[in-house]
Amino acid sequence: MTMIHTIYKGMQLVKHGGMLLAISVFFFSCNDKFMDRFPETEIGAESFFNSEEDLRLYTQGMYDFPSTGIYSSDSYTLTDNGGSTGNVELKTMMMGNPNSATITSGWDWGGLRRANIFLANFGKAAISQERLDHYEGLGRFFRARFYVPKVKRYSDVPWIDQPVGTSSEDILYGSRDSRELVVNKIIEDYEFAAAKVDLSARPGAVTRWVVKADFARFLLYEGTFRKYHPELGLEGSAATLLQKAASVAKDIMDNGGYSLFANYSALFYSANLVGNSEIIFTRRYEANVLNGDAGDGFFGNYEAYPSKDMLQAYLMKDGSFYSSQPNYQQNEFVEEFTDRDPRLYATYAYPGWELVRTGTYSRGAGIYVQQLQKNFSGYHQIKGFYNTTIQNERNDIDVPLYRYAEILLIYAEAKAELGQLTQGDLNETVNLLRDRAGMPHLAIGAPIDPVEAARFPNVTGSFRGEIYEIRRERRVELAFEGFRHDDLMRWETGKTLETEPLGLHFRSLGYHDLTGDGIPDIKLLPYAEAIPNDRENNALGKPLEYYRVGTFGQTDASIFLSGPSSGSMLIIEDIGAFVAPKYYYRPVPQMQMSLNSSLKQIFGWE
Repeated sequence: MTMIHTIYKGMQLVKHGGMLLAISVFFFSCNDKFMDRFPETEIGAESFFNSEEDLRLYTQGMYDFPSTGIYSSDSYTLTDNGGSTGNVELKTMMMGNPNSATITSGWDWGGLRRANIFLANFGKAAISQERLDHYEGLGRFFRARFYVPKVKRYSDVPWIDQPVGTSSEDILYGSRDSRELVVNKIIEDYEFAAAKVDLSARPGAVTRWVVKADFARFLLYEGTFRKYHPELGLEGSAATLLQKAASVAKDIMDNGGYSLFANYSALFYSANLVGNSEIIFTRRYEANVLNGDAGDGFFGNYEAYPSKDMLQAYLMKDGSFYSSQPNYQQNEFVEEFTDRDPRLYATYAYPGWELVRTGTYSRGAGIYVQQLQKNFSGYHQIKGFYNTTIQNERNDIDVPLYRYAEILLIYAEAKAELGQLTQGDLNETVNLLRDRAGMPHLAIGAPIDPVEAARFPNVTGSFRGEIYEIRRERRVELAFEGFRHDDLMRWETGKTLETEPLGLHFRSLGYHDLTGDGIPDIKLLPYAEAIPNDRENNALGKPLEYYRVGTFGQTDASIFLSGPSSGSMLIIEDIGAFVAPKYYYRPVPQMQMSLNSSLKQIFGWE
């Protein structure tokens, strides 16, 4: 007999008898005739999939949702929200000469095999048709989820809807299927799941609303990707997908029973998001059972950093554009945080913010004063940073993965892209988000921000200005939750990433206040001047931090500025070039091409 082939090894937090347990399920494989029996340490398809408990345990093994990594994803995927000094794939591509021999990750199919084995065997369970439909829906949901990132990365990929063995040569050596075919199959799986998966479930489990939220997210992605990417030749089908995205989002809005939670900041620091009115799905953690914690990296100048560009996207408190201020690019740190959208203060460390958890931050606890360093922006992120010294508290914090706020933004964007947006649509979506933030409403016909117009030159139509503002709202509301890279890719704005990132601005050398109390905290010295051994104390009796200002090439400088005596902090000397449309996709790894001659590269990859 053929045993199940290495289909799962993982953990899922589940509720049992009033306690949270971490359950590990292991399946192994063996095709050897000598092993043509059921070994005590292995589970075969013939002895499994016979009860609802079997199906439940197996589907837990397909839970592949992200965790605290969402908070640094905008930096580690390279976006205009942030960057990283580490080895980021797209940054490496833009600065080098990538090909299928150097871009080798992503062509993995284990998750698909897990889903297809389940879908081939779940029907053996002696349970009602209604329960079988639920589990088939879960299997198809996870198969759809597996394929979504494959389509995003490669566009055309093989569609496989059955378990593959060593004898399945027609599949193993098959060619890539068209994006259109694969997406149609993904939609079929989502639609089945959206109709059959249970409406409610135990905490931490997938429900029909989770399926619909994920479905709406994908439909918006694919609809806008087709609209803005003429190289696909699929623009004619974009509207159908966007209409479906709006319909699925509206169903959640009308029937899901969700609403915005009053405290925006608390969504990212809660020990229990189960039952929160805004949370459709959360990654659950409990200290000493399944530990969370986003780590110390945000305040140790370790690789990731938020950008000035992201900070400048936030509106002024009165709803006006930050870029409408005279000489806004020359604002210093304290000025940048004056009278802004309150969500900025829940996202960036701001003047007067108190740091409790020091970790690798050498300046220590207390009122936040930047620890400036070359190749970093001078800004620090507090969204997703668990600012407590108590480890069990940090390990206990849930991660919100699907929020009702995103559904509102999906609906608003889809309607605007379709040219169907009304003031009523804005009032029940964007303006609810602005109400929570205490910001003025967005109205149809609002003025156009020239900065956004320059960022998105390919947006046209009667709702051009509204699209810019819905995109801004999405960027601000969902900042550092892992959405920005996909957004830039689907909007066909990769060229935005060629703009050199900037950090804090200083109008002069000398003394600078970073806490907002009017008392200097740091002193900038010209490159030719050495940092003194005896450091001056400020009026609070605290020693000033000194930085020697240089430019690229002067490696012994403390920081780099865009000018010798003033300017913004420079992070990277040359970010490289984004090659379109090539870099919106990735090549099939060269090794796979060698194994299967039916696979062909597309979009100029070699």
